[in-house]
Formats: sequence, C-alpha cells, structure tokens
Amino acid sequence: MKEVLNKMDKNKIFVGSLPWSINNDSLKELFSKYGEVTEAVVIMDRETNKSKGFGFVTFATPESAQKALEMSGQEVDGRAIVVNIAKPREERRSF
Repeated sequence: MKEVLNKMDKNKIFVGSLPWSINNDSLKELFSKYGEVTEAVVIMDRETNKSKGFGFVTFATPESAQKALEMSGQEVDGRAIVVNIAKPREERRSF
C-alpha cells in the first residue's frame, strides 16, 4: 500500500501563485500539454468560495509530472506560477 502512495506522490504537482481567474478546468487545460491529467483542483476558501491561489494537478504518469515542472516561473495571466512535486500534507496539531 505504501508503494502505491509513493507512486502517486510522484504523479502530483503543487501549483502556486495562481491567478484568481484560474478554475479546475483551466488548470487542467494549462497542464494537459505535458500528459494525461487525471485530476486538477484549485483550492478554495471555505467561507468566501474564492481561490486561495494554489492548486494540485495529478498526472497519469510520473514522467508527465516531471515534464510539467518546466512551467515553474512561467507567466499565466500576469503572474509567475510556482510548480513543484507535491509533498504529503503534514499533520496539523490541534490545541
């Protein structure tokens, strides 16, 4: 099971500094030139339902995710986006 999780980690990229105009469909379209996108999600604020300015794209293969890293620094709607291989979410401590 852990091997499956590790494989999936390499298929998923983090995309930061997204313009507010980007939605799930346009994010998928933006990265589809690098390979088959299985999921593209822009993270939204629960209260305002507006983009938080970042999202995640999952590719069918790790090779496609690696190729997509070249988008980092590219300008999209006037903003230079940041692209990295996604890291597992850290546990949040509750107080």
